[in-house]
Amino acid sequence: MKNISNKTIYLYIVILIIVAIIGNRLLLMFSENETIESILQFSFIKDIVIILFSVLAFKFVLHRNEVRNRSFFEKISTVNNEIKDSKERYDIVAKATSDTIWDWKLDDNTIVWNKGIQGVFGYKKNEIGQTSEWWFDRIHPEDSLKMSVKLYSFIEQKTEKWQDEYRFQCADGSYKYVLDRGFLVTNKEGKPIRMIGAIQDITKQKEEEQRLRLLETVITQTKDAVMITGIDTTENEIPNILFVNAAFTDMTGYQSKDVIGVSPKMFFGKKSDVLEIEKLKTAINDYRECKIETISYKKDGEEFWVNLSMIPVTDKEGEHSHWISIQRDITEEKEKEKEKEQLIKELTQNNKDLKQFSYITSHNLRAPLSNLTGLLNLIADIPIENLELKEIINGFSKSTHLLNETINDLVKVIIIKDNPSIQKETILIKEIFENVFNQLSFLISLHKPILKIDLDDVTILNVNRSYLESIFLNLLTNSIKYRSTTRQLKVTVTSKIVKNDLILTFKDNGIGIDMERNRDKIFGLYQRFHNHSDSKGLGLYLVKSQVESMNGTITVESKVDVGTTFTIIFKNN
Repeated sequence: MKNISNKTIYLYIVILIIVAIIGNRLLLMFSENETIESILQFSFIKDIVIILFSVLAFKFVLHRNEVRNRSFFEKISTVNNEIKDSKERYDIVAKATSDTIWDWKLDDNTIVWNKGIQGVFGYKKNEIGQTSEWWFDRIHPEDSLKMSVKLYSFIEQKTEKWQDEYRFQCADGSYKYVLDRGFLVTNKEGKPIRMIGAIQDITKQKEEEQRLRLLETVITQTKDAVMITGIDTTENEIPNILFVNAAFTDMTGYQSKDVIGVSPKMFFGKKSDVLEIEKLKTAINDYRECKIETISYKKDGEEFWVNLSMIPVTDKEGEHSHWISIQRDITEEKEKEKEKEQLIKELTQNNKDLKQFSYITSHNLRAPLSNLTGLLNLIADIPIENLELKEIINGFSKSTHLLNETINDLVKVIIIKDNPSIQKETILIKEIFENVFNQLSFLISLHKPILKIDLDDVTILNVNRSYLESIFLNLLTNSIKYRSTTRQLKVTVTSKIVKNDLILTFKDNGIGIDMERNRDKIFGLYQRFHNHSDSKGLGLYLVKSQVESMNGTITVESKVDVGTTFTIIFKNN
C-alpha cells in the first residue's frame, strides 16, 4: 500500500514540474522583454516551490488515508479470521456431536441442512429439499400435527428456545426417534427472521426407555415375587434389598418398608436348608447365577417352600451392579411331589405283590390242571353209556382246556411285562405267516375263508420270532372266530415298506366292533365285545403287549357288520 502511495506522489511531482517547465518555455518564446523574462523566471521558481509544498500536503493526506485504510483492512482481516475460526469450530462441533443442524430463513421459507442429514438419515445431496415442507413431510404422521402446532406456537410467542421429540423418516422409509432443539433469531424490531436448530438421533435411548418400561411393567405385574439387591457384601454375605414388588408382599407378608436395606437372610430359619443357603452365598461371592429350593418364613412365622434364583446384572461397562432374585412359593408342588413319591412307592409295591401273586397263582394252578387234564384223558378211554354224564364230562373237559389256555396267556403277559429285553433277530415275514397258516390249517379247511395274502419278500429287523408268530396267530384266529354268519369270510394280509417303517395290515369282513362304545377298551385286559363261548378277553391285550415290547404300534378300525382292520407298524432299522 505504501509503495503505491509513493509512486503516486512521484508521478504527481513529475507531471507538475513538466507542466511548469513547458509553460515557462512557451512564455519565454513569445516574450522579447528582458524584464518579463526575469518575472517569468521568478514565477517559475515560485511554481516549483508551490509544487513542492502541494506535494508535501498531498503526501500528508495520502499518509492519513493510508493509516485509516490500514486500520480498516486490519479490522476486516480480524473479522474474516474470526468468521473462519467460527466456521471451523462449527464444522468440528457438527462432526463431534453427529447432530443434524438446520438453518431456516422464515422470510423466504428456505432451509439449509448440514451433512448430518446425509450421515444420520441416509439422504443423498440431490434428495434434500430446500424448504420447510420437505422437513415437515418427513415427520411421522402421528407426530406431525403435534410437532407443527408446538413449533409455530413457539415462533408466534417469540420464545427464545424450543425443543420437541418426534419420529423422522430416513431415506430407506424407516423412522428414527429424534430430539430437535432450536433457537429463534429476531431483527431490531423483534420480528422472527431466522431459526437455527440441531436434530439428535435418540432412537437407541427411546428403545432402551421402552425396554425398561416393559421390564418395569413385567416386574411390577408378574405373579412371581421379584427382589433386587445391591452388590455390597461387606456387612452381609447376601447383599441388602433395594426393591421388592407387590407379589413379594403377597407371598411373604412383608411390606416394602419392612425389608428395604435389610439382607434376605432374614427370611431363613431353623428348618431352612443350610447347604442350599451356603450354595447361594458361594454363587454371590463368585458373581454367578444360582437357584436354590429351601424352607423360608413369612412375616407371621409361617413356613413355606421357596424356589429362589439369583441373577447377576451388569451395567453398560460390563461391571456387576445388582442382583435380581425371582422367587416362587412351591409349597403345594412339594406336597404333591411327596404324595407322588408315596404313590409311586405304593404302586411299585402293589405291582410286585401282583406279579408275585400271578406267579404263585399260575404255578399253583398248573399242577391241579395237569392232574385234571391227565384224569380227563384217562376218562376219555373209558366207554360211558350215560349220555348225560358223557355231556357233563365233555363240558368239564372243555372248561379245563379253556382254563389252561387262559393261564398260558396270563403267563405270556407276565413274561412280556417282566422281561423288557427280549431276544430279537432278523426274520422273513413270509416264513412266520407260513408257520401260522400250518397251525390253523384245520380251522381254514373247516370254514374255507377267502385268503388274500400279499406279503413282500421283506425282512423285519429286531423282533422276537415267537412274539410275531403269536401276533399273527391271534389276529388270524380272531378273524375266523368272529366271522359273519351271512357271508363268506374274506381275510386280507398285506405288508409294505414306507420309508424305514414296515406296515402290516390284517383286514376281514367279520361282525366288527362298535368303535363308539369300545374304542378306549379294545386292547384292555379281560375286555369282551361279543358273546362268544371261546372269548377270554386276553387275545388283543396280549397282541398289544407283544407289539409294544418290540417298539411297534398297533391301531384298529372297525365297523359293525362290515369288518375290522388292524394296522401294525415296526421301525425297520
